[in-house]
Amino acid sequence: MARHADERVSGPRIQLPRRVVERPLRQVGKRLLMALGVLIVTVLIVYVDRDGYHDNADERLDFLDSVYYATVTLSTTGYGDIVPYSDSARLANILLVTPLRVLFLIILVGTTLEVLTERTREEFRLNRWRSTLRDHTVIVGFGTKGRSAIQTLCATGLRKDQIVIVDPSTKVIETANADGFVGVIGDATRSDVLLRAEVQRARQIVIATQRDDTAVLVTLTARQLNRGAKIVAAVREEENAPLLRQSGADAVITSASAAGRLLGLSVLSPSAGTVMEDLIQQGSGLDLVERPVTKSEVGKSVRETGDLVVSVLRGHRLLGYDDPAASPLQLTDRVITIVRAAPVTPLSMPPED
Repeated sequence: MARHADERVSGPRIQLPRRVVERPLRQVGKRLLMALGVLIVTVLIVYVDRDGYHDNADERLDFLDSVYYATVTLSTTGYGDIVPYSDSARLANILLVTPLRVLFLIILVGTTLEVLTERTREEFRLNRWRSTLRDHTVIVGFGTKGRSAIQTLCATGLRKDQIVIVDPSTKVIETANADGFVGVIGDATRSDVLLRAEVQRARQIVIATQRDDTAVLVTLTARQLNRGAKIVAAVREEENAPLLRQSGADAVITSASAAGRLLGLSVLSPSAGTVMEDLIQQGSGLDLVERPVTKSEVGKSVRETGDLVVSVLRGHRLLGYDDPAASPLQLTDRVITIVRAAPVTPLSMPPED
């Protein structure tokens, strides 16, 4: 999971999805302009009625004195060297300058209060997320493979709030946040990073890293933290698949070999290659789906079901549709069928693997 050095962070942290309305600098700039506007209005109010004020220094107010008085008044300093003494000046202070003073303080202090409020709100969301997260799915790596895996999981009904993405790149996690997923920034080979993703309470873990050695280390760490989770890992080289299984992976997908087999099949039969690509592309055309046997299907053969059954999962045995032992179907069986798929919404495109 090597990334550019400038994308790495000093330590792991959780980043929840958020909707950014405006850039912080733009927000601060707007507030400074508003505060400046309040100051200008106050200066004009004082300068227009300057004859109603008394200055201890030279008794009369000029424009600079008006700016000075407006500044110390809005900041609630109030040295008392310039005071309103006429009825109109005092009335203007009561009805105009005082509300402007309150507005000025709200604008300046509001930025700090908003930061503190946002931190408190974020901490509350994070604590609530930790307390409610159970039996979720951890995706290590949000590149092409990880993104495709998430798309398939979401197409089968898995909610976005039940998916946690781990990646060392801040930009990648920001992309995942934009799609509505929780992200953990950090190196997944470290146990503290996986613990932040609550991997110890996860139901399934998908490891889609760029390097095979990284996948092995992540698998070892994840299996040590969670003995019961289903771990599926992807490797580039087929010779590394046995090592992944020894490390604790329940299933290992060899991406390079799978792509090569699909290429060879497409050369021999372009139509067969198209069908296979359609089957592995979730959400369009035909999909492979695993489901439990319904009560109405118990006792029937695989050919008597409403769906096109490819295999039957009985305990830990995977039986082909033409296996005599696959029929009749039992209530505890699960069947792998080919069904017509509903389209899914594509995810955003972070940097490629």
